[in-house]
Amino acid sequence: MDIEQIRAPIADDLQSVNALIRRQLRSDVALINQLAGYIIDSGGKRLRPVTVLLAARACGYTGDDHIAAAAIVEFIHTATLLHDDVVDESSLRRGRETANAIWGNAASVLVGDFLYSRSFQMMVGIGNMRVMEILADTTNTIAEGEVMQLLNCHDPDTTEEHYMAVIHCKTAKLFEAAAQLGAVLAGRPDEEEQALGRYGLHLGTAFQLIDDVLDYRASRAELGKNIGDDLAEGKPTLPLIHAMRHGAPDEVRIIRTAIERGGLDQLDLVTRTIESTGALDYTYNLAVAEADRATAALTGLAGSPAREALLGLARFAVSRRY
Repeated sequence: MDIEQIRAPIADDLQSVNALIRRQLRSDVALINQLAGYIIDSGGKRLRPVTVLLAARACGYTGDDHIAAAAIVEFIHTATLLHDDVVDESSLRRGRETANAIWGNAASVLVGDFLYSRSFQMMVGIGNMRVMEILADTTNTIAEGEVMQLLNCHDPDTTEEHYMAVIHCKTAKLFEAAAQLGAVLAGRPDEEEQALGRYGLHLGTAFQLIDDVLDYRASRAELGKNIGDDLAEGKPTLPLIHAMRHGAPDEVRIIRTAIERGGLDQLDLVTRTIESTGALDYTYNLAVAEADRATAALTGLAGSPAREALLGLARFAVSRRY
C-alpha cells in the first residue's frame, strides 16, 4: 500500500480533521496564526492522526470524537517539532525553512506552548478521563525523551539500549497513544486497547529507525532536510552506535570525534564506515522486526478495510524513502 491507499478508508475523516485543525488554530494573536499555520501546512504525512482514525474505525467506532483526538495528536506532534527545531538549531524541515529560522526561537517555543495548551483544551471537550490520562502521560513521556536525547548529544558512549529507550519515549510513545485512543473511544476491552498500544509502539519505533537510515541513505530532496543532520547535531543514532561497535580503531576514533564535536567535516568518512560495517542494514532489519511486531499485535482484530490499512501502514513505515 502507498500512503494514499492507507488513507482511503478514512478519507472523509481526514478532511474533518484538517478542518478542525484550522478552526482550532485560530487566535486573536496574528503571529500564532501565521507560525502554527506554516508548520501545519508544511506537507507532513499526518501519520499519527491517520493512526488514530484507522484504529478507531478498525475497532468499530461510529462517533465523532476520533476527529478531535486525531487533531490533538497532530497538535502535540507539531508542538514537539517546533521545540525540537529550536533545541537542534535546525534550519530545514520537510524541504522548507524551519519556523525558528523565519520567526526566531522565542516565537517558535511560545507557539509550541500554545499548541500544547490548545490540545488540553480539546481533551476536556472530549470529556473522557481515559483519553486525558493517556495523552497527559504521553506528553510527559515525550518531554522526558527530549531531555534524555539532550543528555545523549555529543556522547559517543551512548549504548544501543539507552538509545532505544530514548526513541520509545520521544517518538514511539505518541504512536502508541494514537493507536490506543481508537480502542478507548470505541469502548473496546482492556486487552484490545493494550494490543493497539503495542501496535503503535512498534510502529513508531520502526518509523524512527527508518528515519535513522534515511539520514545517511536518502537524498536531501527525498528527505526534506539536510543529509547528516543527526551527525551535525552530535546525535549518536543507532547506525553510528553499531558502526563504533564493529569499525576498525581508526574508524571508531573518527566517529567518536564527529559525535563529540558535531558538524559534518568527516561526513564522507563516517558514511563509508557506516556502510562498510553494515550499520544501515542492521538498523533497517531492526525496523522490519518492529514492523512485524506491530502487525502481529493486530492478530485478534476483526477484518476490515481499516485493519488492512493499519497493516499497510506498518509496511509503509519501513519501505518509505522520505
